[in-house]
Amino acid sequence: METNKRKAADEPTEDGALNSPIREPETKRQKTSDEAAIAPADPKPAHEAITESDRPHIVRDAPEAEPGHTGVTTKIPLGKWPGPEYFKNLYTKDPSFKYLGQKDPDFAAFLDSKNQLDFNNPAAVMQLTKTLLKLDYGLQIDLPPDRLCPPVPNRHNYLLWLSSLLSSSSYNSQTSWKPVTGLDIGTGASAIYPLLGCVQHLNWRFMATDIDEHSLSYARRNVKLNGLERNILLVHRRPDQPLIPFDDPELQERGVERIDFTMCNPPFYSSPDDMLSSAAKKSRPPLTACTGAPVEMVCDGGEVAHIFRMIDESLVLREKVGWYTSMVGKVTSLETVVERLRKEKITNYAVTELVQGTKTKRWAVGWSFGAMRPSEEAGRGVGGVWKKLLPAPVRMEVGVWKEREKTAKIVERIKTTLGALELMLWVWNGETMRGLGRARANVWSRAWRRKREREMKEAAEGKTNDAQEKSGDTKEDECKLGFEVVVEVGKDGESRVLLLWREGHDQAVFESLWGYLQGKMKDI
Repeated sequence: METNKRKAADEPTEDGALNSPIREPETKRQKTSDEAAIAPADPKPAHEAITESDRPHIVRDAPEAEPGHTGVTTKIPLGKWPGPEYFKNLYTKDPSFKYLGQKDPDFAAFLDSKNQLDFNNPAAVMQLTKTLLKLDYGLQIDLPPDRLCPPVPNRHNYLLWLSSLLSSSSYNSQTSWKPVTGLDIGTGASAIYPLLGCVQHLNWRFMATDIDEHSLSYARRNVKLNGLERNILLVHRRPDQPLIPFDDPELQERGVERIDFTMCNPPFYSSPDDMLSSAAKKSRPPLTACTGAPVEMVCDGGEVAHIFRMIDESLVLREKVGWYTSMVGKVTSLETVVERLRKEKITNYAVTELVQGTKTKRWAVGWSFGAMRPSEEAGRGVGGVWKKLLPAPVRMEVGVWKEREKTAKIVERIKTTLGALELMLWVWNGETMRGLGRARANVWSRAWRRKREREMKEAAEGKTNDAQEKSGDTKEDECKLGFEVVVEVGKDGESRVLLLWREGHDQAVFESLWGYLQGKMKDI
């Protein structure tokens, strides 16, 4: 039976009511996304191996402080830091409060005789966040009693999705050492996103903004506690200034002209009354264990207006930011945001669902003016009745063949068919059974071939003028469609051919290539 001890109050649920920032221990699963690795840097080994039955998630000792630093540092030596699988699997099982209490006496002090935590106690909720950060990330934070206490798994999930979004919308997914610059809009007192992001990815750097100087004072302390002053730049903003601070003197002085991504956990509510009425829908006192201040939880128009403001700025900045992203607290808000993106003809967008047990759900939305498309998993992570929110598919099945002996013929047909086209790029990897191609136009269509033949004839007759040649040269350099062809062979010998959309803005060109390949392979 559900008790008040199992309820909490940090953020709203799907219907806008407040609910637990951390899920039930050892009961439910949550979804995670593919994650890129971090590389590491300085001392202290992980815990000795313990059986999986004794621990629901990997726990390691926090590294010791460097000389001159207070508290924990995330600078771990190469080989001492867990790889990408560690972060990918973190919180796929709910934290065991009994286990956490055994590892952290500060947390044990809040457990009752049955190893349960009273989520109605703000100090207990805060200690849970501190314990998870200390044991799972080697981070130390100091949180004020009058600001939001962030739920760690929820924030962790957002970063996993963001990492998947960045890595999949690139031809080179192995970007562990490529410098990445992120912006956390409204970082709060914890500065949790920059801290978690820098721990997971050695090559990530953050700018983090907030309009509340009280929150920023704690954020500065938390950055310093973890020795990340060089990795995280904190910027104070006024409410009337742009959310994305390219106008900030320090950014201009540092020559920051482009940001790889933005992230944001916007205020959910449009007014204090809206916040109270949402809490009143629950069968418990409003705002129980919720330490959030109005500056963190309320803004004119709520989360939709805040994200719309980001969209407005993005329409001006465009590709100065790789991916604009935000968390969303209500699925109705997500619908409204997607409608606005489509209205602005922004077709390269991504949506996903971040699940924390069965009671608390969050969504995330991202959009880009660039041509690189995210993977199906990163871009279309909302299913069921909400399929209408999804962007265009980026993965199409060309065909399936059950006979094992046909695999070699299938591969050869793909190589010959695409190799015969006038593509900007076509390479085939026999080991991975994948081919990568880039096309300046739908060069497989009859219309294009007829046009090409006419142009070649005119050129041979000397009828092409300089203006046409210059125009043609420009078009030759532009990629209309980037794609991959993948052959998957199952254990039973079944061969499946997939076409993946990697680059471009024109869905019709992608679907045209899909139809062309189907036609060329139907007789196999």
